[in-house]
Amino acid sequence: MSPLRLSGSVAVVTGSTRGIGRAVAAALLDEGAAVVINGRDPEAVARAHEELAAQGQVAAVVGSAADPDVVAQLQATAGELGDVDILINCAGIVEPPGSSILSITPEDWHDLIASHLTSTFATCRAFAPEMAQRGRGAIVNTASHAFTGVFAGTGYPAAKGGVVSLTYALAAELREHGIRVNAVCPGAETRMSTGSDYSDHIEELHRRGILDDLTYAGASAPAPAAYVARLYAFLASDLATDLTGRVFSGSGGYLGGFSPPAEKLIAWRDHGAHPPYTLDEIAAALKGDSS
Repeated sequence: MSPLRLSGSVAVVTGSTRGIGRAVAAALLDEGAAVVINGRDPEAVARAHEELAAQGQVAAVVGSAADPDVVAQLQATAGELGDVDILINCAGIVEPPGSSILSITPEDWHDLIASHLTSTFATCRAFAPEMAQRGRGAIVNTASHAFTGVFAGTGYPAAKGGVVSLTYALAAELREHGIRVNAVCPGAETRMSTGSDYSDHIEELHRRGILDDLTYAGASAPAPAAYVARLYAFLASDLATDLTGRVFSGSGGYLGGFSPPAEKLIAWRDHGAHPPYTLDEIAAALKGDSS
């Protein structure tokens, strides 16, 4: 029998009453962690708490993880279980069907940024100092392939791009404190990836050439969330001690990873000896670059 990799650990998982977050909470419990779950729907929180409690020690907090008062409740509730070793951010909402920069409302934009990016900031801001004081911790944030633009939309990809950048920044800042920070771009069958609105959206993106054939095939038949949940559990465990500042992807039997962003030199000349580039010179340099 394999050892329980997270025995004695305390984990906080936001957005964990349904879908990927719920599967992640279950995976952490399977590995021996005590888990604080969270969601905005009181009924869903109560239902998830009752069902997950059969697997192990579970506590629950209702409310948006972007709300400072809710985050304070998460801290207090988790503190009753012990020191928080693991923070996993899965909270998020879907962008309205057909939304684009041509139609998104300021209200929808702010809701999307708050749900995905602000909630991630708020929980990291709350728990990172505690982890730093103890010299250990694992943070796993939820990004999305949407940050590359492949699923269109506006607020959702912008928020997920922010999560990716925040993950890189936190990993650099917190490495010296013994805290690992990574992100996952998950693919799974959830409420956000099923139904006619989702199917129509995927079909339309494929028809317009925004979604390539391989991505379209994967998005059309997503795997159960339990598969990608194991990736989160791995990144939370000591098996991932040497991994930080990485963005991984997982869906079903597929595991992938993004190369860290790196700038490439395209042109250079000494500004002390030359005037600014002309527009034609910039065009020749940038258009001649094959990257």
